[in-house]
Amino acid sequence: MIADAHVDLLMEVAYRERRLGETNVFAETWLPLFERGGVGLQVCAVYVDVAVQPEGSLREALSMVAAFQNALRENAHHVKQVTSAADLDAVEAGERIGLMLSLEGVECFGVETWPADVFHTLGVRMAGLTWNRRNAFADGAAEEGGSLSRLGRELVDRLVSLGVILDLAHASRGVFTEVLERAAGAPVLYSHGGCRSVHESPRNLEDDQLRMLAAAGGILGLMLHPIAIGPERRTIDGVIDHLEHAASVIGIERVCLGGDFTKRLWEAMPPPPEPKDGLAPPGLEPGQGIEQLTGPECYPALVAGLERRGWSGEDVEAVTSANLLRFLRASL
Repeated sequence: MIADAHVDLLMEVAYRERRLGETNVFAETWLPLFERGGVGLQVCAVYVDVAVQPEGSLREALSMVAAFQNALRENAHHVKQVTSAADLDAVEAGERIGLMLSLEGVECFGVETWPADVFHTLGVRMAGLTWNRRNAFADGAAEEGGSLSRLGRELVDRLVSLGVILDLAHASRGVFTEVLERAAGAPVLYSHGGCRSVHESPRNLEDDQLRMLAAAGGILGLMLHPIAIGPERRTIDGVIDHLEHAASVIGIERVCLGGDFTKRLWEAMPPPPEPKDGLAPPGLEPGQGIEQLTGPECYPALVAGLERRGWSGEDVEAVTSANLLRFLRASL
């Protein structure tokens, strides 16, 4: 089984439902890919593109939540929403694919913290404060240093009180450190990123940050995208280099997968303008993926690659599913 900590499938599903008038979109698009790839659990992110901010942020976020709920309702025999540890029973038994709702940035909150309660009621169980850029709550990875605002500190406290897992992906280094200190004891992870020692990118973590994350009980989800892996090493072996480095620093039990497959989104939707703070390295074409690992249906190729590199069956299972499932059981 594969457990994946991050993918933006709701962008496509909502677009097809809202703009193209299609129905049962999830069953026609992502569900077959999950089944082919052996995905048993998928965290589904709500990401609001800068093109619709700020006026359309809440509307766009709610449209993705609606698409998520439609997918659950239309495919009730195949998928199950995960909001508690008990929901993982059916997932681990292989009865249904688990789908969990997350926020990739809280721009849809405007300048308020109370929307956290509303989105928690809708099923959100994981949230990151920003996406690369500065917003009313925190500074993103495109900002040097950075910090939480007064409002951001209030929001961190509110999310912790709700039991929402704090996602540090896209946070600036300052925000990363500040959240770990302020939310000590609360569940945290870095849902999709890589190792800066392997590839230099603001979206990747330094070794000392990896150790801080592990010390806080957190877990790193390796982002299967050239931004994290490196445009010159976008192969399965390049992916495994990151996995092995992270395991050497924080232990294999603290590493999982955070696919962030975007190639399909670029093919299925009109491409948005490339944001100046997207952090894509020079020469990386939009929508470019990892060779032979461009979507969830390709996960068997990653498993085969790990086995070729000499990974044991136990270690393969740990990184591809067991670590994330254990983390969620302890956190939800």
